[in-house]
Amino acid sequence: MDAMARIKDQVQSQQVLLYMKGTPDFPQCGFSMRTVQVLKNLAVDFGHVNVLADPEIRANLPKYSNWPTFPQLFVKGELVGGCDITVEMYESGELQKLFDEKGIKHG
Repeated sequence: MDAMARIKDQVQSQQVLLYMKGTPDFPQCGFSMRTVQVLKNLAVDFGHVNVLADPEIRANLPKYSNWPTFPQLFVKGELVGGCDITVEMYESGELQKLFDEKGIKHG
């Protein structure tokens, strides 16, 4: 399976998926760490892909999503955005509303 097909499969198989540098328990950059903190604060279950461990995904995800930077948060197959957008949406309550609208359980 080529990288674009793998990305499509990953995005479609998880309700909430974060492409990040590192892992939720050991983020490798501050932006990934802040995004993970938002998701943990909301107590939402999410999958993750460590783009540092998969160079093909890291190289092709920006083409797939038309978004140049990491992390990238997908909800029900749609790109929400990166760290700044995710944090802003969280602070304004929009992220919680999005999860509610999509039927995603959060705390």
